[in-house]
Amino acid sequence: MLISFTGAQSTGKSTLLNRLVHDSKYRKCTFIKEVTRKVAAKNIKINEHGDDITQLMILNEHLNNHVLTGCVVLDRCILDGLIYTEWLYNQGNVSEWVYDYARNMHRLLVNKLDVIFYTDPSDVKLVDDGERSVDEQFRQDIIDAYDQYFRTNLHIKARTVTLSGDVETRYKTIQQTFKNYEQVR
Repeated sequence: MLISFTGAQSTGKSTLLNRLVHDSKYRKCTFIKEVTRKVAAKNIKINEHGDDITQLMILNEHLNNHVLTGCVVLDRCILDGLIYTEWLYNQGNVSEWVYDYARNMHRLLVNKLDVIFYTDPSDVKLVDDGERSVDEQFRQDIIDAYDQYFRTNLHIKARTVTLSGDVETRYKTIQQTFKNYEQVR
């Protein structure tokens, strides 16, 4: 079972993933906490400053993560890779061939996701954690890109659970989704 959080920066993905990590009900799951920060740790520019190297490294991390087996929960997935690569391409920071690579990788991997948790940005303030971008316009552009993606990819939207409200409400939705999924399996 491959499960992922997706959404703009500072929308609660890591908070919720960390909550799952510490919940004994999910101890059989493998949790992948970082993709972008793993790249940033190598002194590679991220977020709105990303480039071809950034996106290739991030996309390849997604490839590695999407082939893991068992119960796997990702902090981000190939959908994030596509959204951010497209934004960087539209800004002229990423080459067309890298954008094509992202689109092709998305086609290859997105259907491997059993559940996608989209973290609603309207409930969460943009907070500076020292790593993520605090550029409000960049964040809004990414939110708009997700909205557009879900409007044009209804088959993916159908497998997406939107998480909104406070952390506790979001967590209850996650728990119910896990429970529902296990009943179906």
